[in-house]
Amino acid sequence: MRFRVAAISFLLAIVSTGASWLTLQPALAALLDFAVRISPDKSFALVTRVKSLLPFNLMLDVAVVSALTYLVVQYTVGRPLRQTELAIERLSRLEVDVSMEAGGPLVSRVQRALSRLAEALQQERLLTARQVAELQAANAKLVRAQAELVASDRLVTVGKLAAGVAHEVGNPLSGILGYLSVMRSRAKTTPEQTDLISLVEAEVTRIDQIVRSLLDLGRPTKGKPGLVEIGAVVRAATRLLSKSAEFVDVAVELDVPGELFVIAEPGSLSQVVINLVLNAAQAMNGRGRIVVRLEAQGGQVALTVTDSGPGLPSEVMTHLFEPFFTTKPAGKGTGLGLAVSQHLVTTLGGKISAANAPEGGAQFTVLLPLA
Repeated sequence: MRFRVAAISFLLAIVSTGASWLTLQPALAALLDFAVRISPDKSFALVTRVKSLLPFNLMLDVAVVSALTYLVVQYTVGRPLRQTELAIERLSRLEVDVSMEAGGPLVSRVQRALSRLAEALQQERLLTARQVAELQAANAKLVRAQAELVASDRLVTVGKLAAGVAHEVGNPLSGILGYLSVMRSRAKTTPEQTDLISLVEAEVTRIDQIVRSLLDLGRPTKGKPGLVEIGAVVRAATRLLSKSAEFVDVAVELDVPGELFVIAEPGSLSQVVINLVLNAAQAMNGRGRIVVRLEAQGGQVALTVTDSGPGLPSEVMTHLFEPFFTTKPAGKGTGLGLAVSQHLVTTLGGKISAANAPEGGAQFTVLLPLA
């Protein structure tokens, strides 16, 4: 840009100096002729001197005019145009934070137009970013809603299936358990046979528990919902669990204030608390720390159960509340505890979610409307 301005300034200086010389030459020639006629002897030396200085004066005029023209053009046109060029390049890279010094009058309108364009692009970018964030939030809500609908549909299907086969499966199981009890009490069996009978009885009992869990998905909760002090339910459930062998090396910390009431059925609410706390203990392999916290959040009560275990892998997170999904070893779980808990919480008008706690470990949150 500077080389171009310098070339233009030099060209303008030559043109202006040449035009000035062509304009002044006739008058200067007439003046010299007049001086020679008045005093030929004295004027001849003056004419010779003037002629010898003309080339130098012309070059000096060209240099001075070039310098002045360069300064004026560079300040009024060159530098503003360079800033404008840089601003356009930044805009082409979608860098809308454009700042320009005030240029001369020749390009000030262009700079103002570019500034307005940059401001418009900045506003458009902010609007686009806000719309993208809203779309992402809406998409996340749709994904969650779709997952909840799929899970709900699966629960309904499992519930219908359970209601249809519960009696057909339950009655034979009861008979098998009765026969095993008779065999244990009357027949003379070897220790090996006694162990086999115990194993069969344990597996049949497990099948019976699975059928009962399936029934919980398909039938309404027992009892009538009423005003329940949720803190008392949480304290009673954790006190009951603390007596079991799985909680010998587990520290359960309660942050449970009183006077938080919800409309619920105490048995269902207690079952949800027991499922979450028991799952937390099993996730830590019976050794660690569990924090159960209650707090009011607007018009809701938030029940959080946080453990110090390994946390939830991302591939597990999306399947937690699906029936029969479990990460426990074979024979250690049915995969129905969280599905049943979600069903019970939804029946109470609440929501249940899972995440990894900031300090590590898994965190389950149950939101229930305040009474």
